[in-house]
Amino acid sequence: MVNAPRLAVSPLAFPKEPGSDPVHWRVSDAPVGYEVAVAWMEARAEAIARGAAPECVWLLEHPPLYTAGTSARLEDLVAPERFPVYATGRGGQYTYHGPGQRVAYVMLDLGRRSRDLRAYVASLEAWLIETLAAFNVRAERREDRVGVWVRRPEKGQGVEDKIAAIGIRVRRWVSFHGISLNVEPDLSHFDGIVPCGVRQHGVTSLVDLGLPVSMAEVDMQLRAAFEEIFGVTVLEVD
Repeated sequence: MVNAPRLAVSPLAFPKEPGSDPVHWRVSDAPVGYEVAVAWMEARAEAIARGAAPECVWLLEHPPLYTAGTSARLEDLVAPERFPVYATGRGGQYTYHGPGQRVAYVMLDLGRRSRDLRAYVASLEAWLIETLAAFNVRAERREDRVGVWVRRPEKGQGVEDKIAAIGIRVRRWVSFHGISLNVEPDLSHFDGIVPCGVRQHGVTSLVDLGLPVSMAEVDMQLRAAFEEIFGVTVLEVD
């Protein structure tokens, strides 16, 4: 099911200065509340900016909830009573998080990599695309909308579904928030919002595409693809 061969170096590498410490890789097995996660992430980003902590990627799942980015439009919140709704400082519009979705909060020192935010977002997209390629999923970026998309010709001509979302914030040139990849979430939970403000396309997941992979398998491929683009990682105990 998983393709073993990989590129030695991604064409969209986003490396740090030579000789820098590895990025800490943190995985939480139990669901993490949104407010708890944001508080921890903001504290870690501040410590990175002060040079008091290493860069970090935190993989987790949330209980069912909606988040509103800085560009969120109220009319895109279709069912405001369905799940808790959190205003957040990340870019983008409404998105859903919940069980079966892998969220990765990415706290990198862009000041020691590149202060090109477009290049950073492109590298996050490349990370997701390469991860999905390991499961024989051809995912693509789009110039007119952020995220990662798969074509669904079986649904009709020109039909595409979103399989992964991206929403970032940068403070003192340290990134936080990050990406979410749909592994096996309840896709009906997306019905309470217009995901990322895109009405003409839907959402999908690895399981919806006929790929019943485990979260551990996804985590393994996420880490391998991340290292090709952003550099070596070391496990951090949660």
